[in-house]
Amino acid sequence: METRVAIIGIIVEDSEAVASLNSLLHEYREFIVGRMGIPYREKKINVISVVIDAPQDTIAALSGKIGNIRGVSAKTVYSKV
Repeated sequence: METRVAIIGIIVEDSEAVASLNSLLHEYREFIVGRMGIPYREKKINVISVVIDAPQDTIAALSGKIGNIRGVSAKTVYSKV
């Protein structure tokens, strides 16, 4: 199956959502190339970037599920490759 590379940018505004987010990312671990999280203490948020190589439907499903977690926002940028 053809895959695409994408970056999912995530902002966590509610620390209670972290466990749900980590659980969801764990479910999709086979597609995740890498992830970086930065706690922005001054604003009391966490900024996370996730690089994923997966079929487009899988990327869209993960991004949608992340966006449905209360206190979490997500946007996805796809490579042209």
